[in-house]
Amino acid sequence: MKFMEMKNTLKALSLAACTAVIGSMLLQPVFAQSMEQLQQLRERAQQSQSGASAQSVSPLSLSTQRTLPGASSSANAMGQFSTQPRNGVNLPGEPTIDTVFPAQAPMENPPFAANLFIGGFESERSSGLNDNYLVAPGDKINIWLWGAVNFSDVVTVDNQGNIFIPNIGPIRVANTPAGSVNQTVTTKIRQVYTNDVNVYVNLLTSTPVSIYVSGPVLRPGQYAGLASDSVLYYLKRAGGIDFQRGSFRQIDVVRNGKIVATADLYAFFRSGKLPEVSFKDGDTILVHPIGNTIVVETGARNSFTFEFLNEELNGGVVNYFARPGEFASHASVSGVRNNKQFARYLDLKEFASLELSAGDTVEYIADHEPQIYRINVAGAFAGASQIMVDKGARLLDVLDHIEADTKLSDTQNIYLLRESVAIKQKEIIEEGLQRLERSMYTAPISSTGEGAIRAQEAQLVADFIARARQIEPQGRVVVSENGDIANILLEPNDTIVIPEVTDLIHVGGEVLLPQSVVFNPDATTEDYVAWAGGFTERAEDERILIVRKNGNVTFSSVNDSFLSSDESKLEPGDQIIVLPAIDTKLLQAVKDITQIVYQIAIAANVATN
Repeated sequence: MKFMEMKNTLKALSLAACTAVIGSMLLQPVFAQSMEQLQQLRERAQQSQSGASAQSVSPLSLSTQRTLPGASSSANAMGQFSTQPRNGVNLPGEPTIDTVFPAQAPMENPPFAANLFIGGFESERSSGLNDNYLVAPGDKINIWLWGAVNFSDVVTVDNQGNIFIPNIGPIRVANTPAGSVNQTVTTKIRQVYTNDVNVYVNLLTSTPVSIYVSGPVLRPGQYAGLASDSVLYYLKRAGGIDFQRGSFRQIDVVRNGKIVATADLYAFFRSGKLPEVSFKDGDTILVHPIGNTIVVETGARNSFTFEFLNEELNGGVVNYFARPGEFASHASVSGVRNNKQFARYLDLKEFASLELSAGDTVEYIADHEPQIYRINVAGAFAGASQIMVDKGARLLDVLDHIEADTKLSDTQNIYLLRESVAIKQKEIIEEGLQRLERSMYTAPISSTGEGAIRAQEAQLVADFIARARQIEPQGRVVVSENGDIANILLEPNDTIVIPEVTDLIHVGGEVLLPQSVVFNPDATTEDYVAWAGGFTERAEDERILIVRKNGNVTFSSVNDSFLSSDESKLEPGDQIIVLPAIDTKLLQAVKDITQIVYQIAIAANVATN
């Protein structure tokens, strides 16, 4: 009995284990519907158990995709240091320019010659084997002798600056220019082998040197290079000169406590001059603090911050470096003298002799009084579209020089487009929009319900104001009436518009079908509106805007006989604009919006909804 009970218990446990395994595999409860399905589930469970037992699971054998920065995937590399360069990546806690350098605002006028440090010459320098390179200890020289004596070898310049050749002895080559090494060695060899010996000498390599860069540079320190490298190369390696603290004019090369060369980057920038110096180990490039500065803000080809010596602080030197524009006539100078504000406005000749002071600001200005205007011509005309006229010219003087065909050009309805008028129309519209904003946002509210209505109305008005501010007025000036043309004084960049002869009437605004209709002398404003599909639901039929070809504006109506008098009689080329009706509860807003709509329609010939 005990054996049978144990057997039944094992069967129950086996069944429970199968169910657990199956549940873990399917991630959801499984219910056997028949003996066949149960048998299949048991077989799958046994297979999974046998597969799991065949594989040993250990925490050390778990795979992972996480790696440390710079770590290698090879097991043989464990415990070894990486030999790859960091490529500018900073180590944790390592100082950076952001942490050790004072924060500086961007300069509106950077230093003159500052773009010297954005070039790529650092990675494009020569090999150093130029003719002016001075041979130094450690350099390698290839020597060939053939003829009566055969010899070939690569010799190294020793610490004493000599090379040694068998049967010849030591030959001093230190500080010999690379272009003269062949001659120097050949001369010494021919003192021993006088006949039937040919000699060829070639400098193979140059020894790198270690140079210190100090002073107001971004990354002062020690840098390796070649003796023939320039001062610019090492300055670029050090990050360049600090624009606000370092001097571009006084850069010394110090060797054993003595100055052996001085570089002026302005001389290099203007005439390509750099000191001819062959660097040696331990040399120091010292950048001095910035000197006197003059800021040239505008009006010059070189609008930079200039650094000048004491004897260069005058307007003539500033003109030489800044190079004022062709049309610059005056210079504005401002600064401080004896703790008091100093300002002068001089022509360029007077400015050239003016003594300046450190910290002055100069601005070049083209202050020529215009004597010749450019007048544009548009519309129906023949000839040039631009005419240059003298100051004081009038309209009739210019019309005499414009060719026009009387059959195609309507010379009786000429008008002007003037920039100053367009600006003034824009200002008037803006004043009306600001008044409308004040009236909407400051209107008193008596109840919560009224407040909600006012908020919705304010949003609609705000949308209208946003659209209205995008309208650009034409700046039309009416100069003709009934065939007479006013001989007005012209302004620079005026546009004379000569309309074309047309047989159309243009209908737009709040009509169903805005279009152009053939002129009918017997038709009225109401007829043209009807031909354009009639009024929309939001149309204002009491005051219809009529824009004449000459730019004049009148009003018409379909009901009012006074507004439909002879003054509103239509002519070919007229434009009918049906304005929208303003529907709001605020009387002041009605007045302001209506005024703005009329102003926009007259200034830009459009109807703003």
